[in-house]
Amino acid sequence: MTPGAFGVGLQANPTVLEDIGLDRLDSTKFDFLELLCDDYSGPLDGPYVMFPGARESIDKLFQRKPLIAHGNYGADFGFDPVEQTAAVTRHLPIAEYMRSPWYTDHMFYGDLAGSYMWSSPLQFSKRELDRVADRAKRLQDLFGMPLLHENAFYYDTFPDSTMSEAEFVSELTERAGTHLLLDLHNIHSNETNFPGYSARRFVETIPLNRVIEIHLAGGQWFDGWYHDLHNNRVPEPVWELLDWVLPRAENLRAVCLEVQGPSHNQKSREVDASWARMIDTDLDRARAAWTAHKGAFG
Repeated sequence: MTPGAFGVGLQANPTVLEDIGLDRLDSTKFDFLELLCDDYSGPLDGPYVMFPGARESIDKLFQRKPLIAHGNYGADFGFDPVEQTAAVTRHLPIAEYMRSPWYTDHMFYGDLAGSYMWSSPLQFSKRELDRVADRAKRLQDLFGMPLLHENAFYYDTFPDSTMSEAEFVSELTERAGTHLLLDLHNIHSNETNFPGYSARRFVETIPLNRVIEIHLAGGQWFDGWYHDLHNNRVPEPVWELLDWVLPRAENLRAVCLEVQGPSHNQKSREVDASWARMIDTDLDRARAAWTAHKGAFG
């Protein structure tokens, strides 16, 4: 059963925790914190699941707000046995320790030899669907909690793809019985970078009743490309998508703002006092949208 509503939250990655500091933000503006399991997990060839001090850090954050577990490099969709992936050997116990209501993953390739394969999308094809749907189902069974797949921002599509991304995502969740983390900035970025890609067509195609969480973010242009750097205000097209999706996603439980800065990419703009104001402003707007469509929370 899908857990109850969590409301509007903030991804507490290192930029937020170290460069900005949670104490500089108005905590009344967010209901939960989303944590990256990768930031707390020990190396796969090491003797411990979490790096020293991770439990204490998680405990302090849990005292402030409920926590949601997010995975970047779980190697869920690689070719190693599911039971040997970082998602199971590291992220699962961390998600349980966070008391997370669900676990989210990226639909990226990755394996134990080189899991850092960011923005390497799956091939959107029937053959690949046959392979990963079984992995997704087994992963959700192992976690014992809802598994949410996040649609990807990418720099190119995989060769010989025969389906649209939205068609692939839709059939994957139907076959595996899994769920969706709908990243609206990712589809906005893909629409910006790829002629013929339609963010509106994406949200009209996917099963919105499978969407449990939504991600919001902002990005930056450089070198002729719009990058999903999470380092600016949420752009207007993303807010428009949110207003369209909110009343239609009947099982939605959370909307989360992602913010990342120079620790993510050296070309991101410098962190200064305006970052806290930017975050608070975007959280206010997300709250207003949530309240308008879902009612008051808390």
